[in-house]
Amino acid sequence: MAKRDFVPNDDPSLAVLLEKFAAAGTTYGTTIGFSAADQAVFVADATAFRYTLTQQQRLRASAQQYTAWKDALRDGGDGTIAAAPVYPAAPSTVPTMVTPGVVGRLRAAARRVKASPNYSQAIGNAFGIEGEREQTPETVTLQPVLTTTLNGGRVIVGWTRGSADALELYVDRGEGKGFVFLAVDSVPDYFDTTPFPATPAVWKYKAMYRQDDQPIGQWSAVVSVGLGG
Repeated sequence: MAKRDFVPNDDPSLAVLLEKFAAAGTTYGTTIGFSAADQAVFVADATAFRYTLTQQQRLRASAQQYTAWKDALRDGGDGTIAAAPVYPAAPSTVPTMVTPGVVGRLRAAARRVKASPNYSQAIGNAFGIEGEREQTPETVTLQPVLTTTLNGGRVIVGWTRGSADALELYVDRGEGKGFVFLAVDSVPDYFDTTPFPATPAVWKYKAMYRQDDQPIGQWSAVVSVGLGG
C-alpha cells in the first residue's frame, strides 16, 4: 500500500502538526536533547503559521464577499445581497513573524528527534512523526458531494474537504466541449467567477478529491444550475 510523508500537504493539517510538535517539544524536549532555544523556535513557527493561515482564510472569505457585492452592485444580482460586507476586524494581537521555511525546519527537527538515542515510538507519536502515514481504504471510495447556489451573479459550488487535501473541479457550460478542468480548490466553497452567459444555459459540475497532489476516490455526482430564463 502506498505511503505518504508525515508532513501533510494541506495548510490546516500542517498548522495542527506544527502545534503538536511544539507541544511535544515542551514535554520531551529535554529527553530528546532540544535546547530552550530550539523549543522556542517550534512554538514561534507554530504560532506564526497558525496566525498567517487564519488571516489568509479571513481575507479570502472577505475577497469573495466583496466580489459578490461588486457584481451585485454592477448587475443587480438576484436580490440576496442587500449591502456591502463589513471589513474584517483587525487582529487584536500579532505574533512575531518568523523567517520563511517552517516545513524545512520541521523536517530537520524531526530528523533530530529520530536520531536521539532516547527516541521511542511513543515519543514519535507525540511529535506526530512516527512512521509514514499509509493511505487508507477510504482513498478508494472517497467521493465528494457538491451543491450549487447562486449568489451575487456567481455560482457557488459547495463542498466539504473531510480527510482530503483539496478538490479537483470540472465544469460543462453546455458549449459542446463536455467537462473541462476548472480549478483545484483547497478551501471550501468554490466561487465560479465566470460571467453568466447572455442566453439561458445550464452549467454542470463534477469533482474528485485530491491527496498529495493526486486525484483519489470516486467522481462526485454531477450537479447542475440553470442560468437565465
